[in-house]
Order: sequence, then C-alpha cells, then structure tokens
Amino acid sequence: MNEQPNDYGLLFALVLLTAAVVSVPIARGLRLSAIVAYLAAGVVIGPYGLAVFREPETILAVADLGIVLLLFLIGIELELSRLLAMRRAIFGLGAAQLILTTGALTAIAVATDLANWRGAIIASLGLAMSGTAIALKILEDRGELQRPYGQRAFAILLFQDMSIVPLLAILPLLAPGGGNHAVSTFDALLSVGKIGLAIVAVVVAGRYLLNPFLRLLAWTGAREVMTAAALLVVLGAAALMQAVGMSMALGAFLAGVMLAESTYRHELEADIEPFRGLLLALFFMSVGMSIDMHVVGVHIWLIIGAALVITVLKAAIVRLIFSAVCETRNEAWEAGSVLTAAGEFSFVLIPLGVSYGALTTEQGGIFAAIAAVTMMIGPLAAELTDRTLRRFTPTREREADNFDGVRGSVLMIGFGRFGQVASQALLAEGVDVTALDNNPERIQNATRFGFQVYYGDGTRLDVLRAAGGGAARLIAVCVNHTETTDRIVALVKAEFPGTLLYVRSYDRGHSLRLLAKGVDFEQRETVDSAFVFGRQTLIGLGLDAERAALVETDMRDRDRARFALQQAEGIYAGLDMLLTRPVPEPLSRPRREAKPLNPEAKEIVGEQEP
Repeated sequence: MNEQPNDYGLLFALVLLTAAVVSVPIARGLRLSAIVAYLAAGVVIGPYGLAVFREPETILAVADLGIVLLLFLIGIELELSRLLAMRRAIFGLGAAQLILTTGALTAIAVATDLANWRGAIIASLGLAMSGTAIALKILEDRGELQRPYGQRAFAILLFQDMSIVPLLAILPLLAPGGGNHAVSTFDALLSVGKIGLAIVAVVVAGRYLLNPFLRLLAWTGAREVMTAAALLVVLGAAALMQAVGMSMALGAFLAGVMLAESTYRHELEADIEPFRGLLLALFFMSVGMSIDMHVVGVHIWLIIGAALVITVLKAAIVRLIFSAVCETRNEAWEAGSVLTAAGEFSFVLIPLGVSYGALTTEQGGIFAAIAAVTMMIGPLAAELTDRTLRRFTPTREREADNFDGVRGSVLMIGFGRFGQVASQALLAEGVDVTALDNNPERIQNATRFGFQVYYGDGTRLDVLRAAGGGAARLIAVCVNHTETTDRIVALVKAEFPGTLLYVRSYDRGHSLRLLAKGVDFEQRETVDSAFVFGRQTLIGLGLDAERAALVETDMRDRDRARFALQQAEGIYAGLDMLLTRPVPEPLSRPRREAKPLNPEAKEIVGEQEP
C-alpha cells in the first residue's frame, strides 16, 4: 500500500523531467523561448492533455519556490544603497504602470461587456501585473538586467510584488455587498505592524547574524552544509513574510538584499542557481496545466484576441511612461516588450474575484485563460521586438548599446600574501577587483583592513560564473597550490577563452607547464624576492651597491634566456647558462670533514665515502 504513492511520485518526477528535456530543444529549434516550451509541455501533460497530472495545484505549491529563489538571486545583486536609489523608479514608474494599465483594461472589459465594473477591476488588476519570472528570465537571457531599462523594468516588478498585500486587503470591498467583507481598522493596523516587525527581523538578521553564521559553517569545509544553509536562509525569510501576509518572493528578495554585501554572496548564488532553474521550469509547466482547455475551445477567438490586445496595450503604456526616463526610444520599447505577460498573481486575484461573487465561474475561466495565453505570447513578443529593433537600429547606435556600462574588471582568485600585494597596484588605479578566497579566517582579516573579499571555491565553475568570470577582462589566479592552480586554469581556458589569464606559479617547471596551457602571463612566486635577497646579501657582505645591481641584472638576463630555451627544448636545456651547475662535487674543497649528528646521518655519510 505504501509503495504505490512512491511509485507514482517517481513516475511524476520522470514525466516532468522528460517534458522539460524534450520540449526545450524543440522550442530552441523553432527559435522560441524556453518559457514557451515549458508552458506548452504543461498543457500536454496536464488534465486537458495526456492527464498525467490532474491537479496542477499540487505542483504549483512546490513550483512557486522557483520564483522565491529567483527573487533572492536578484536581491543579492542589489546593495541596499542601490535599492534606495531606485525608490523613485519603484514607486513612480511602478504605480503609474499599474494604475494606467488597470484603468485601460477595466474600460475595455466593461465596454465589451466581458464583466461588470467590479469584476472588471479585479480581473484587470491581475492582468495589469507582469510576470516576474518571465520578465526576469528574458532580461537574464539577454544579459540586460543591469542596463538602465532592465533596472527600471525590475523596479515595476518589485512594486507589483509589494502591492499584492494592500490589493488583497482592498479586494473584498469590490465584492457585491463589499461592506460585509471589509477588514476592521484594528485588523488592518495589526497586519501592518506584523509586516513591519517581520521586515525588521529580516534586516537585523541579514546585517548582524548571517555572516557569522555562514563563517561558522564555512569552517566545516562541507559543501553540502553551505548549500543547506543557502536554502535555509531563503526559505526561512520567505516563510516569515508569508506568515505575516506578504508574498514569499518579497521575503526572499529582502534576504538577498541583506546579503548583497556579504563575503559569501557568490557561494550562495552558485549553490542556489540549479534549484532555481529547475523549480522555475516546474512553475511554468504548472501554469500550462492550469489552462482550462474546455473554456479555451469555446471562446478561442475571444481569448486570443483579448490576449493580443492586452499584450499591445501593456507594451504601449510602458513605452509611454518610460519615454520620459529612457535615453533612447529602443529602451522604452524593449522594456514594454518584456512586461507584457500577465503576472503570477493573476491566478490569485481572478479566483478570489470568483469566490467573492464579482465574477462568474465562466468569466473567471476566460480571464484566467487570457492570462495564461499572454504568458505564452509574452516571450514571443519580446523576441520579435528585440529582432525588429536590432534590424532597424543604425549600426552606430547598436555599437554604443553594446558597450554601455562596460568597465575594466579583474577577478582575483586567492587573496593570501601574494594576492594582497598584487591587488595594491590595481586598487591604487581604481580598477574594479572582485576577490575570491575559500579561507574564512583570511577573509575576516582582509575585511578588517577594508578589503571586500568573497567566500568561494575557485575550482567550481558555477562559483566563477556567479563571481562574474564571464564578464571580467582579466582573471588573476593567485592561489598557492599547484593542483588547485591547474584546475582553475583548465576551467578558465575552457569556459572563458577570451579572458586574459594571469597566473602565479609555484616553480620553474610549473611556469613552463602553464605557458604550454596558453596562459597570458605567469610569475614564479619567489623569483623576484630571491633576486633582491641575493643582491642585498652581496651588499651586506661589503660589495659595492652598483656592482651588486649589475650582478642582479645579469642573473635576471640569464634566467630569462634560459627560460626561453627551456620552453623550446625542455626543463634540462640551458644548463651551461647557470653560474653554478648542479654537479655532484662541491665547487671548492670543504675546510672540515662532515660529522654526522645522529645514527641515520652516520649511515648516509658512510654510504657516500669512497
């Protein structure tokens, strides 16, 4: 009896994974977004297709975590100061978009007799919101989330997430006999107080507790513990905000913002990224499953026509409000195109409208189907807009866009004694340096001196990507273990072939191997200090300083010439260039005989005597 549910659970997991694996390559072959593939896969395996899943809500409960993790990763890229700087965009552009779009859609719904004014407002609020997961996925795929229009689009999405709580409070007033559903002033104030306390708790924990907590876990050296801690931080913040009536996504976003300046941010990003991608795929498939194909079949042309009108209308409104703040018209159209899909909360607001009696069951099904179709059209509209703008944009303007925000940056892996000294020249010239190290004590010490060093394992590709390895102009490998250095070099050469690679080497043989692998520059960790030490030793023995400097210069010249010869002929080439050859006999006869100091040494001396 107990084995059957497990078997079904395994079957469902296999079906979901198969749907994802099969649908995405097909969509890519048709030059469509992966989001469209997931939505279509959901329709196929849902209750109106193959009926593998008859209750999409059971999957949606888990898939919602994909949005939670996505908002955390977005938040961890935004420092608190930067978020405060965006407040005008959040409350200005966000409020304007929601109010104007809701008003326009309400007027259309009432004029076409799709619903009465109460139901039209509720449905329009759901349709006016934009799909957070869809918009952010499009911006991430384009690599334009950090561009000005991407940040403003994100500000609108953030305002919509913040507005869901007051909207849920106001919604009962729009129901027939709304006074019976009204919330008392005391309950409203109590809810606001709980939300305020929850936000304060997240902020305090992020500021003062998380870094020591993560530092303690980092001491264990167990990767799985750090992964568990990352999920605990995200889901804990999300659960707390949900408990006080806010959205889980907003709680995860706040947790991310609090960790934006943490030394462990890149490690957390790398640990969460795989979960985020898979759960987002499940979310989109569950949305596809929830589309009522019976309603779609009866009202197919109404639903498609309404979805197209909403897509164009939302893009035009965003274009209108962005035209005053965007530098180019293209950016305004790009922003409008990524915000056309209906939001995830439309599947919350529309059913509530039905439960309150403001919408009939059939009307609710129609509006929900329209929302789902806009989700399928949204990525296509964004892709079409992007291609059209690129085709008709002058070459000079495109080139300017491509270099927007580009700055020279260095990713330094290893911040020990070598890395600390090497970074001084870069920091002195204002070069943007991101430093990675996996030693918690070293990171803590560096922080005391004002350095920002992030915790992360440089041998992990996901960590290198999260730390910006793909965008860095130069990657400096300053670790002190030969095997670790070789692993990082192999990763960088394979995954970031266009990036300059400067490496600290252990010895002469290691330098030769690194150059053979194609690094752009190598430096033996002790060679310069040894040359200087030798010169100063000669001076200390009474040699003239100029003569000692000439000796040092000659040694360096010989070393470079011999090294070049070794690159061509091998490690044993150029022995004749050495001032002291590695011969078994001393250069001069010793003045006293060797005396063994212990039995083992006596045996060795005895073996060496003729």
